[in-house]
Amino acid sequence: MIDPVTSRYAEALFGLAKARGALAGVRADVVRLASALAPGGAMAFVFDERLALAARKQRVGEHLSGLAPLTQDFVNLVLDKRRVEVLRHLDAAFHRRDLQERGAAEGRVESARALDAAELGKLAAALGPRLGKELVLENRIVPELIGGLRVVVESKMIDASVAGRLEGLKKTLLAAALPRSEA
Repeated sequence: MIDPVTSRYAEALFGLAKARGALAGVRADVVRLASALAPGGAMAFVFDERLALAARKQRVGEHLSGLAPLTQDFVNLVLDKRRVEVLRHLDAAFHRRDLQERGAAEGRVESARALDAAELGKLAAALGPRLGKELVLENRIVPELIGGLRVVVESKMIDASVAGRLEGLKKTLLAAALPRSEA
């Protein structure tokens, strides 16, 4: 889950990067930042509230070289505004905004067996127009599905699995009225 504040900051960064023609560079910077900010990463100290904000800001400055000036300014702004938590999920929010710009969405295909890239491509091509988006799908193996597949894109789910059909049948049978016996 990406909080609304992070989404707004990511939207602002995306808009500025796009307007300045620096989108590709900022996109790469955001990915690099995410790696550095991950637990155990070179910049993970940013989230350590035991360190004074001024000390964290000074240490961050040492790690920002090599990033685009816009990215450096953004990180400094986030620190100045005391919105350090924005950096925790910036990568996901920026990626989501990038997909939105392209009219694309990421999704997950759950299946009882592994699907190859060609099968995922065919599925994305078939479902994309139905959802009105270009789809980028990843496969997750869920043996409990028995057969078929379940596709989850954004807040929508298409369940064409054997387990889903059996569950639907079970609900139908349990909801059916039984005939009264005359005793």
